[in-house]
This record gives sequence, C-alpha cells and structure tokens, in this order.
Amino acid sequence: MKGFRFYHPIEVRYGDLDPQGHVNNARYLTYMEQARIAYVQHLGIWKGGSFLDIGIILADVQVTFLAPILFGKEIKIGLRTTRLGNKSITMEYIVEDTLTGHEFARGSSVSVAYDYHKQCTIPVPDHWRKTISEFDNLTFHQI
Repeated sequence: MKGFRFYHPIEVRYGDLDPQGHVNNARYLTYMEQARIAYVQHLGIWKGGSFLDIGIILADVQVTFLAPILFGKEIKIGLRTTRLGNKSITMEYIVEDTLTGHEFARGSSVSVAYDYHKQCTIPVPDHWRKTISEFDNLTFHQI
C-alpha cells in the first residue's frame, strides 16, 4: 500500500492504551480522523473554524488490524483519496511505524459532502474535486 503522498504524525498517549498494554482498537479511528482533518487542512479545503463549515460527514469506515501498537512507538498515518463520487469521497489509510515502515493497520472510509445548515448531502464542490484529484493524481476512472 505504498504511494501515499500525505502522512500525519500521531503521538501515542498513555490514555490510548487498553488493559492489554497496546493501543485500543477504537483509537485507530481517532487517529484516522486526525489524519483526515490534517489532510483537508493541508489541501486548503478547510481552514479551521466551525466543523459545520467543512461540509464532510463520515458515512462508512473499515479497519484491518495487522499488529499491536505499543506505548512509545512513533507512528504516522498515510492517507490518500482513491475515488471521488458525485457526493462521496473514498479514502485509504495506512498506520505505520515512522522509523521502520512496519504496518500496524490499513483502513478505508467514505465521506459524503454535506450541508450541515440545510441537513442534506451535496455534490462534492468543484474546487475540492480539482484540488484532491491533482494532489492524489486521480484518473478519470476514479472520479
């Protein structure tokens, strides 16, 4: 799963651990969310402020756990957009050791462009489509 242009560093906190001493499974979703927010900020799609202004809502998420993450590991989340639908954005993630590249997990998500004020889905804005497809080198088949 190489080919990620965007990575976001994650600090594994003591509070992220479960009684078995490794990162709790639910935290992987939080790590992916942190990377997703950093990605849209990096691309200039969202500049901060109210999350109601970003216009993205999570519709589906999947995680495959490959190895436990222990306290003190330096990890990073790779993220890329793999498909832009009319109203949806599909992303892939990789959770890996920053120093060795060892994979801890892989995942994917589908987010939907959403108008929180009108409470309805909307088409992916053209400037998002252009920015994302240029950054992640999406071809016509993926759009």
